[in-house]
Amino acid sequence: MVMQTASWTFLLGDGALMELTINGARHHIDVEPDTPLLWVLRDDLQMTGTKYGCGLAQCGACTVLVNGNAVRSCVMPVGEVGAAEITTIEAIEQDRIGKRVVAAWVRHQVPQCGYCQSGQVMAATSLLMRTAHPTDEDIRAAMVNLCRCGTYNAIKAAIHELADTTEGKGLDSD
Repeated sequence: MVMQTASWTFLLGDGALMELTINGARHHIDVEPDTPLLWVLRDDLQMTGTKYGCGLAQCGACTVLVNGNAVRSCVMPVGEVGAAEITTIEAIEQDRIGKRVVAAWVRHQVPQCGYCQSGQVMAATSLLMRTAHPTDEDIRAAMVNLCRCGTYNAIKAAIHELADTTEGKGLDSD
């Protein structure tokens, strides 16, 4: 027997089949609704750019965008995602702001070991999607991911560069 609700199709007795939109493509997965989105991305879809860090939503290595909002995928049950648009680091350069964030990361030599950087890029992209000209306080509030290499000043400089419109370099100009 098949029962359909929203974006879930329940195959009674056999688990659940869900359609997710990730990086603009539709994927059909057969997982339990309480499976963390991180494991669907990494294990079921082989999208390993999103990293496992702590599993407790504390470090931010697993950050992805869900409808443009930074979300810790290690604690986001896939059943709560529904029909939302999910963007991972694999496709961030397809986004105008994401592409500019990655370029600023390179210019400011932000990555050291690089493990946390996919989550950092996603958080910065989400911030700049919402706030084209973030203040230091906006940056502090949004950029709470942990970085064992201590690249916080370089991250802040990269975000400020992107938001700086004094020389026409900000996000408002292309």
